[in-house]
Amino acid sequence: MEVMENRVKKTLKRFYSNVLSPKNWIRQLNTRLGIFTWVIVALTLKTILAYGADFEWLHVQDPIQVVLMLLNPVGFTIVLFSLTLFIKPKQLYYGALIVLDAVMTLLLYLNVIYFREFSDFMSVNTMLGYNTVNQGGKAAGAIAFGIHDFLFWIDIVILIALFLARKIRFDNELLPRFKPFKILTIGFFILTTNLLVADIDRPQLLTRQFDREYMVKYLGLGPFMIYDGINTYQTGQVRKSATPEEFTQVKNYIQKHYANINPEFYGKAKGKNVIVIHLESFQQMSIDRKINGQEVTPFLNSIYHSKSTIAFDNFFHEVGQGKTSDAENMLETSTFGLPQGSLFSKLGNDQTFQAMPAILGQRADYSSAVFHGNLGTFWNRNNVYKHMGYQNWVSGDYFDLTGQKATTWGLKDKLLFKESVPYLENLQQPFYAKYLTVTNHTPYTLDREDRDPNFVTTNSGSKIVDNYFVTNHYLDQSVKEFFNYLKASGLYDNTMVVLYGDHYGISNTDAKYLAPILGKDESEWSDLDNADLQRVPFMVHIPGMKKGYIDHQYGGEIDVAPTVEHLLGVSTQRYIQFGQDLLSKQHSDVVAFRNKDWITSDYASLSDRYWDVKTNEIITKPSPTLQKTFDHIQSGVNEKLAMSDNLNQKNLLRFYKPKAFKEVEVSQFDYSKRATISRLKKQNVVLGKSSTSLFAKNGNQSTLSKYLTDAPEANDEKTDSTRLLPRNADDWSQIE
Repeated sequence: MEVMENRVKKTLKRFYSNVLSPKNWIRQLNTRLGIFTWVIVALTLKTILAYGADFEWLHVQDPIQVVLMLLNPVGFTIVLFSLTLFIKPKQLYYGALIVLDAVMTLLLYLNVIYFREFSDFMSVNTMLGYNTVNQGGKAAGAIAFGIHDFLFWIDIVILIALFLARKIRFDNELLPRFKPFKILTIGFFILTTNLLVADIDRPQLLTRQFDREYMVKYLGLGPFMIYDGINTYQTGQVRKSATPEEFTQVKNYIQKHYANINPEFYGKAKGKNVIVIHLESFQQMSIDRKINGQEVTPFLNSIYHSKSTIAFDNFFHEVGQGKTSDAENMLETSTFGLPQGSLFSKLGNDQTFQAMPAILGQRADYSSAVFHGNLGTFWNRNNVYKHMGYQNWVSGDYFDLTGQKATTWGLKDKLLFKESVPYLENLQQPFYAKYLTVTNHTPYTLDREDRDPNFVTTNSGSKIVDNYFVTNHYLDQSVKEFFNYLKASGLYDNTMVVLYGDHYGISNTDAKYLAPILGKDESEWSDLDNADLQRVPFMVHIPGMKKGYIDHQYGGEIDVAPTVEHLLGVSTQRYIQFGQDLLSKQHSDVVAFRNKDWITSDYASLSDRYWDVKTNEIITKPSPTLQKTFDHIQSGVNEKLAMSDNLNQKNLLRFYKPKAFKEVEVSQFDYSKRATISRLKKQNVVLGKSSTSLFAKNGNQSTLSKYLTDAPEANDEKTDSTRLLPRNADDWSQIE
């Protein structure tokens, strides 16, 4: 036993002497490989420090993400710094190593500072753009620096001090010939493993361009910035080649396909407030649907059939990989999303938009706001909304998301509508406000306390399908409570409410479970049936209107902006919009999908096959005349998508200065909660009796007490935990 103890003591002593002893550190630092290892370890530890102390551990949610988060600084750092090992002159080697360490530390620290203020990571555009950097600098000046900030720099200070004290001397001995290659190979192996595991756990991470925090969590800060830099360069090269003549082609196309207004409806809602309710993942099939003898959405059904509503039952979503962000882009700008990825994420940092918030603000003096229960950085909204002209962006950062108040996707809908009131009531009227709901989001889970005990859902064999109708029902109740508030507060009569579904909720893979519910045979389910499921609601509710009806016109999300603007009495002929007023008698019934498929009231082209819409049969041998019709439609769809892509990818709107429209000046917007509250209060004070806000009209008293909800979490105290997971708003990875 004594011999064993002596051996252990000797081993520990040797380990201390060779590894832990400060003398050994100094000895190792006097070698090229030793100082290289010092820098790698120090920079990795600093990155992990930033992840934990400042980036909130990137909200990791499973062991794989934890491993990737701890691994991603290692591979990239080794690859980057191993390049210095190929430098032979000793002065140049040590200089390059320290300078590179300082530069990478500076980039890390700048992201720490930026994240503290904006809860986001710096993009290359942010660093290169003068206005943004200037704003960021002003904001950073007001930031209280963290007590741990010195740790980001202490390793460099120690290293320089040791050099000055001559404790470290330049190593004249070069590394063995193949040593740098071996180290570089090890780094590449770790980095490649990181990328492969990330791609397995989160497919299409790069092509769809998720929230920046999501990308840093999986790839690391360095790879993210390189990827963002490449994307910025490619975008810049595409835009550099753009010419005003290309815009003229787009403008001529738009003018050629413009659909005239319908005098019967033009200006029908002129001067009214506009509230857009984004019904997350909500499909047309749920309207008027009964499950076990009960309506899934009784309130939405009543709106759908109201004489104050114009509803469309052949309205399709047209989103691509950008999902919700594509739907928003079409709603606001009447241009399509991109062929790959999200326009918001790829181009939104410096895109020129002609969006509804800016158009209504400049043409009819509308104030504007967006309300959402998730984080402000999702889909790059914190940048995109500024370029669209939104004055206020009230995101999940404004609300209490702790305890049971939020799902993993954000604040529950009933709470979102209620807790938005202090901001909504302070908007100057008329206003344009958009609500992005989240509770009806895959995988459609809902706490038992939030469920209607009287509503019994399906037993289809799929949790996704069964839960979908449960969250549909909850969403319906949420909208009903909000409408009740609008009436109680006095806003209802002077407000046009637009309700639309952004994209499908039940994917094609679950169609076999859904088919019997829709009265169809799953064995006969076809591509046309899948296309029919892409219908989403579009309803325009105008209190006081008596001529509402259900319109069977075929159309899509691209048509929303001109339809809404014409109802408000705002002409769209001067703007670049690829949609047409759905109420126009000249509206085309060709609906273009992002993948170049299409559908009309008579025919459809889906996955390279033609369909007869009325008979649900494949057209295998179209007549020459019919084939000519199909070719003409396909050519039109291809041209429409290509024109939109060219406009957006090359940012051609920067060449266009239409009458009475000024490009949005993004520097005027500050979306921080403090600034928003101050700004809204100040407007009421400055305007005094001229203020048109609901708050002012109510004798400078809040109307929050008029909002009645049965949400069980409404009065819960704030806790230290939340179920919110910051990720892309259209992550389908949880579908079973």
